[in-house]
Amino acid sequence: MPVGLFTHSDCLGHETGPGHPESPDRLRAVWRALEHPDFATLRREDAPLATNAQLALAHPAAHVRRLLATRPPAPALARLDEDTLVSAGSIDAALRAAGAACAAVDAVMQGRCEAAFAAVRPPGHHAEAARAMGFCLFSSAAIAALHARTRWGLQRIAVADFDVHHGNGTQAILQHDPGLFFASSHQSPCYPGTGAASERGAANNVVNLPLPPGSGSKAFRQGWSETILPALDAFAPGLLIISAGFDAHRADPLAQLTLEVDDFRWITEALVALADRHCGGRVVSLLEGGYDLAALAASSAAHVRALMRQS
Repeated sequence: MPVGLFTHSDCLGHETGPGHPESPDRLRAVWRALEHPDFATLRREDAPLATNAQLALAHPAAHVRRLLATRPPAPALARLDEDTLVSAGSIDAALRAAGAACAAVDAVMQGRCEAAFAAVRPPGHHAEAARAMGFCLFSSAAIAALHARTRWGLQRIAVADFDVHHGNGTQAILQHDPGLFFASSHQSPCYPGTGAASERGAANNVVNLPLPPGSGSKAFRQGWSETILPALDAFAPGLLIISAGFDAHRADPLAQLTLEVDDFRWITEALVALADRHCGGRVVSLLEGGYDLAALAASSAAHVRALMRQS
């Protein structure tokens, strides 16, 4: 079966203003990387718009209504917090991002794709149930997990997040349900200031691996091998969702971990192997951070090659 690629040109319409790191050029860089002949067999599909019912799986209806009404006239920008801005095209972009997450779940559950990667923006893992924050509008990974339960009846779903920033929104939405598991490696101290190892969820269904600034490949791989991967194995998910942020790369300007491209290949291969053990290889990956364009392009390409099981 092919690996699916879900994306949409609407995701370029989320304008954030000059100098903002979460720019449309991020997605263009990923698209260019995936034009390489290595990716010719990807099943490329347009991301649909998320429905209100899908958004409501993770967000209160009143909050969704407020966000959907936030459409400043072009070229104006509206500021939701210090870091999170929206333009006339931002809501459609965010709806495509959440819609891609749900469509990717459907594709792997229907057997149309072995795995899937959603190359979308804005990212989602900082968005809390009733708060957009940290460049994120809707919590796409949490929506995907809850969609997998609602649409497909899955009772054990895991989200693994290797973005350099803690996925506070995903954790907050999922942590009270023992059938949902959230695991994250991230720099600490760093934005948003959450993700202590002591945060364990309602049923030991949260595992956080905080890494000090300057940590590199050895600490990252050891932490996943000794802490996160065994916990995911013990949970035995029926679907694995990846929050794939590439801002832990040594070149990224927003944090101070020092990973290399090969570390993203390594962790993806490890997660694919885990999915093979527990859920028939069903993996849905969602693009989160990554703000050095060259590092983002190379790292996302390595990630997708690993999803495609290319050596």
